Amino acid sequence: MKHAFVLALVAGVGLSLAGCQPTGEMPATSSSEELDRTILPIREPIYPQDTTFDARNARAPERFEVKAPEKAPNVVIVLIDDQGFGVSNTFGGPVAEPTLEKLAAGGLRYNRFHTTALCSPTRVALLTGRNHHLNNAGAIMELATGFPGNTGVRPNGIAPLAEMLRLNGYSTAAFGKYHETAPWEVSVSGPFDRWPTRSGFDKFYGFIGGETNQWAPAVFDGTVRVEVPHDPNYHFTTDMTNQAISWVSAQQSLTPDRPFYIYFATGATHAPHHAPKEYIERYKGKFDQGWDRLREETFARQKALGVIPQDAQLTARPKEIPAWDDQTPEQKRLFARQMEVFAGFAEHTDHEVGRLVQALEEMDELDNTIFLYVVGDNGCSAEGGPQGTYNEMMALNGILGEASQMMGHIDDWGSPNTFPHFAIGWAHAGNTPFQWTKQVASHFGGTRNGMVVHWPDGIKAKGEIRSQFTHATDIAPTIMEACALPFPKSVNGTEQIPFSGTSFMFSFDDAKAAERHTTQYFEMFGNRGIYDNGWVACTRHSIPWLLAATPPLEDDVWELYNVDADFSQANDLAATNPEKLKDLQELFRQEAIKNHVFPIDDRRAERFDAEIAGRPDLIGERTSLTLYEGMTGITENAFLNLKNKNYTITSEVELKDGNTNGVIISQASRFGGWTLYMKAGKVHHEYNFFGVERTNIGAPGALAAGKHQIKYEFIVDAPKPGSGGKCILYVDGQKVAEGRIPKTEPFMYSADEGVDVGMDNETSVSNDYKERDNKFTGKIRKVTVDIASK
Repeated sequence: MKHAFVLALVAGVGLSLAGCQPTGEMPATSSSEELDRTILPIREPIYPQDTTFDARNARAPERFEVKAPEKAPNVVIVLIDDQGFGVSNTFGGPVAEPTLEKLAAGGLRYNRFHTTALCSPTRVALLTGRNHHLNNAGAIMELATGFPGNTGVRPNGIAPLAEMLRLNGYSTAAFGKYHETAPWEVSVSGPFDRWPTRSGFDKFYGFIGGETNQWAPAVFDGTVRVEVPHDPNYHFTTDMTNQAISWVSAQQSLTPDRPFYIYFATGATHAPHHAPKEYIERYKGKFDQGWDRLREETFARQKALGVIPQDAQLTARPKEIPAWDDQTPEQKRLFARQMEVFAGFAEHTDHEVGRLVQALEEMDELDNTIFLYVVGDNGCSAEGGPQGTYNEMMALNGILGEASQMMGHIDDWGSPNTFPHFAIGWAHAGNTPFQWTKQVASHFGGTRNGMVVHWPDGIKAKGEIRSQFTHATDIAPTIMEACALPFPKSVNGTEQIPFSGTSFMFSFDDAKAAERHTTQYFEMFGNRGIYDNGWVACTRHSIPWLLAATPPLEDDVWELYNVDADFSQANDLAATNPEKLKDLQELFRQEAIKNHVFPIDDRRAERFDAEIAGRPDLIGERTSLTLYEGMTGITENAFLNLKNKNYTITSEVELKDGNTNGVIISQASRFGGWTLYMKAGKVHHEYNFFGVERTNIGAPGALAAGKHQIKYEFIVDAPKPGSGGKCILYVDGQKVAEGRIPKTEPFMYSADEGVDVGMDNETSVSNDYKERDNKFTGKIRKVTVDIASK
C-alpha cells in the first residue's frame, strides 16, 4: 500500500520530501550547512498529517537534529582576573607562566588587546561581543544603578556567545568566576535568566559574584549552592580545573562528534591573593629590589622579547604612587612579601590552566581547539591602597591599610588567615610599561592586556606577535567566524543588537593586515577616552584607592596620544594639537550617547549600598524579614540592609537541654560580619569589624531546655556610614547583656559570604566556634529581622 508523506521546512531551511515509499530509501536530512542559522533556535521541520494507519506500513523521517558546521573547532576561553600586561614572562614580566609560554610558542601573542578596565564590564563585553554599557554593565554588578547603561541587567537583545553556540550544536560549560548577574537576582527566587545556565551554558561550576575566598569559596553548581570538600589542601582554582576536566572528558566520551565551548574564568589573580605556600616560596627574595626597579627590568625584557616596540618609552610613575626608595625597611619587607604571594598565585593559576591543556592534548582535541588565553580582565589592581591590606574588604569600604597594622601577618600572607591585596606600587609595576591601573579606563595600564591565541588546525603562524588594535568585544565575532557561523538576527524570539566588535581572524596568518576595529570608547568611574585610527584622547578623572569626592567632570583635563607612534602613551600632544583633541572629544561624546554611557557616574564605594545607588534589591521597601532554619548563603543584596540603622533580630528557639551550641544566624565571614549564637547553653552576639576589632556580649547563664525567645538589638549612634552604637541582648523579654560597638562596616560586609540560619558556612564570623562545624544543636522555629522605623 502506498502512502503520501510530505516534509516541509520553514523559513529557508530548504528541504522537501514528497511521495516517499514505505519500503524505499528515505532522502537524507539537510546538511548542517543548509540550515538557516540566522534565526535561533533553528526552526524545526513542520510534519504534515500522515494518513497511513499502520506504522508497519510507514517509514519515519530522519530525526531532525541541529549539528555544528562540519569540522567546527572546539572553543576554550581562559580569562585570568586582575593580571596586568607586565606580569607574565610571556609578555616580559617576572612571573613564570609556562602554559601561557607554551601556547604562545605554538600560536600568536597579541600585544594591543584591550579590556574595559574592570571585571564585570570586560566579562559581558567578551562573552557577548557588545560594549559593556549596551550590556547595562557600566561598572561591576554590585554597583548597578537605575540608569540605562548601568542597571546590571543584560537586555534580551544581547544573546551571549554561549547561547549562540549552544543553539548551533555545541556543548557549553563555564567554570570559575561569573560576575554577570544582578545582585538582587542571586537567591533561590531568581529569576535565573542571567545566571550562566540560562545564558547559554549547559554546565556551570563556580562563584557568581566578583571574588571569593580561594580556601573556602561560596560555590554554585548550576544554581544550587554546594559545599566544597573539607580538605586542608583545598584550593578553588584546582577544584574548578578538576571540574572542567571531568566535564569535558565525559562530554567527549559520550558525544565525541559534538564540539564544545569552555569558558574558564579563574578567580585568580583577583584579591584575595591566596596561593599554596610552595608557589609563594618560589619567589622569595625576588622582589626585594622594589616596584620601581621591577618596572625597569620588565621594560628591558619586553623589548628583548619584541612584545613592545624598540622605540617604546617607559612611562613615568604618577606622583600619587609612592617611590620604593621612600619606604621604610619594615615597609619594604612587608611589600616584598605581598608581591611574592601574588607571583606565586599567578604561577599556580597558570599551572592549573596547564592541566586543562594537558587533558585536551590527551584527548587529541587541542589541535582543533581555538584556545584564547586572555591574561587579565583589566590591569593589575590598585584597590589594595598605597600599602596594601591584609583584608581587602577594608579597602573596598574605603579604609586604607597601614603597614604597621599588617606586620603580624607577614609570615602567613596568602594563607586562610588573610584576605590580602598588594600595594599600589606593585599594581603599577604589573602594568609596565603603561600608566595607571585597573579602573583607570583612560590609560592602557587599566585596559591593555596580553592575549595568546592557539589553534594549530586554523593558524599556520607559530610564535609570532600581532599588533592590530583588538578589544574584548572582538572575541565573540572571531569565534563565530572561526566556527563558520553567521551572526543571528534573532535569538529566542528577540531581534539582536549587532556586535560592537569585529573579528580579528583576518590577522591570524597576516601580521601586517590592516586593523578593522578602528574606533573604541572607554569609560569607568569617569575615567574615559576614545581610540580612533591610531589616536587616543583621554582624561583620568578618579583614582582607584582615593574614594573621597572627585572633582567635577567638566573640570577634567584631557590628554592626546598618537599611539601608533607612541606605544605606551608617554607623550601627551594635547597642547600641540588642540584641534585633533577637540575632534576626538566630540567623537567620544557621540559614542557615549550611542552606547548609553551618559550620565557618567563616578561614585564607587557608596554604590555598594543599594539605597544610595538607586538600584532595586530583593527586599524592596520591606523593613521586616522572617527567616527559617536551613536558609543559607543569602547574599547581601537579597537581605535587609542593616548598615547604619536601628534594628532587632528576634529568634524563636526550642532547646533540648541546657548545653546548646551553634549558630542561630550569622552574616558574612571571618573578615567581617556579625553572628548570634549559643555556646555551652549561653547566648552570645559578636560584631566583627573586619577581623580587626570584635565586640562580643553574652548572657551570664545557660538557658534551660524548652522554648525561648532570644533577641538582639542595635541602636545606632547616627544614621551615617560606619557609625557605632549600643548593642543589647534579651532572653525571654529580659535584658541579659549589653555593650557598645565603637564602629561598624560602612558599605558592605562580603563579596561572597552571606547570611546563614542555623549555621555559619564557609569561614566563621567568630572564633568562639569551629569553622564548618557550628550547626545549631537546638531547633530554630523562626528568626525575624526588623529595621526600626525612623
